[in-house]
Amino acid sequence: MKILLAEDDFVTRKFMVNFLSKYGECDVTVDGMEAVDAFMMALEDEEPYDLVCLDIMMPVMDGYQALLGIRNLEKERNVPSDKAVKVIMTTALNDEKNVKMAFELGCTVYSGKPIDQGRFEQALQKLELI
Repeated sequence: MKILLAEDDFVTRKFMVNFLSKYGECDVTVDGMEAVDAFMMALEDEEPYDLVCLDIMMPVMDGYQALLGIRNLEKERNVPSDKAVKVIMTTALNDEKNVKMAFELGCTVYSGKPIDQGRFEQALQKLELI
């Protein structure tokens, strides 16, 4: 599995890389702009990501903007909806407004922080990624 992680917090980033690396190759970005750029390069190289994990609160471009950018890139390239990348939003913002907005923009799963490894693995199984 090819994974893109966008996380600006060093401790969380290190934890997520260690956790996700057992499931596949994990590329790391520290803001939303880098994530969209990495996603675009992967599409151009015809090596798309299977999973994108986006933090919401990041500098330069937040997770919502990055998610919108990713979904727009898929639309521009006519990626069928059943082939769209799975996106897990990872955030401490667990209120209804933020959850609703994430799903409206096209996230697949919303995971609150701190990350519960068991629940995260269940989400990966449900998405048929592991």
